Amino acid sequence: MHRVLLLGSGKIGRMIATLLHQTGDYHVCVGDVDATSLARLEKQLGVETQVLDATDAGQLAAAMATRHSVLSALSFRFNPSVAQAALASGLSYFDLTEDIATTNIVRQISQNAAPGQVFLPQCGLAPGFISIVGYHLTKQFDRLDRVHLRVGALPQFPSNNLKYNLTWSTDGLINEYCNSCEAIHEGKLIHVLPLEGLEHFSLDGVRYEAFNTSGGLGSLCESLEGQVNELNYRTIRYVGHRDLMHFLLRELRLSERRELLKDILEHAIPITFQDVVVVFCAVTGWRNGQFVQLSDARKIYMRAIDDEPWSAIQITTASGICAVVDLHVAGKLPSRGFVRQEQIDFNDFIQNRFGRNYEGEGASRFSKIAAPQP
Repeated sequence: MHRVLLLGSGKIGRMIATLLHQTGDYHVCVGDVDATSLARLEKQLGVETQVLDATDAGQLAAAMATRHSVLSALSFRFNPSVAQAALASGLSYFDLTEDIATTNIVRQISQNAAPGQVFLPQCGLAPGFISIVGYHLTKQFDRLDRVHLRVGALPQFPSNNLKYNLTWSTDGLINEYCNSCEAIHEGKLIHVLPLEGLEHFSLDGVRYEAFNTSGGLGSLCESLEGQVNELNYRTIRYVGHRDLMHFLLRELRLSERRELLKDILEHAIPITFQDVVVVFCAVTGWRNGQFVQLSDARKIYMRAIDDEPWSAIQITTASGICAVVDLHVAGKLPSRGFVRQEQIDFNDFIQNRFGRNYEGEGASRFSKIAAPQP
């Protein structure tokens, strides 16, 4: 049985623990500083829990002593120390970070990985699944032109002027809206401003907007630089959201006071579990002498599991990291060092018992990825 140390018992951590524990193939120990949330999780699932401070190297080392892998569902700022502890303890490492600087630190740490020890950051939805499906589409072209990746986690029933509810990490949300964004333009890697690049589109009769946010591409720019004319990632929201966030972040300069912004958002914008995740990928290029476009579009909705409601962002994010861990255990990933999301085979992922959450109950497909042409 694969023994996992899961750090973080919040919204996403609880979902990860539930999915892994229910298989019977994983022994899960959940660590967190929040004893109350751990007690709730232990009562609900019967998993092992441990009050643990992820900033304490000694506590991390002790918790990792009998484990094979560590999964971090913590805020990105804790991940470098977790990755360093994983290296020293010989554990494979997985996280959900969208923070580019954090991923670069994990990459450096991974250079000293032992045989069989992998470091796989960015295992959630975006970055994560979006890189896997987007890269899969690119492999069906003889020559690429553009790769556009769009993702959003939205309330099903927006009721405020922002047309938004908190669905995951507020720290991560602020990071995405405030940090610079990578893109490829005219074949070269560039950095663009968050909240710029505003566009509008419709899917399934609903109008959306999308704009630049940080981190969603993962390592795709590095993988595709020199092969594609244009590559960008934008976050999907309901129309009007971007202008209000621009007012808060730029005109009121709350991007310079992130703790204050976090306090405002968490006290004014309620959490919802009644959400929908929208994923849209469009790739254009030349195939068999023709200039064509292939797209993949899907919506994933919240649903109940064992009579407990789980949000779409919980399901998709947790399914992403659980599927990747499953593939690692099955020997379907590179066996040492740093692994990029685009190195994960799309078919292996989507046929995995966790990856199927992107296609099964609660998911809607609006386009089907065509099979590669001979």
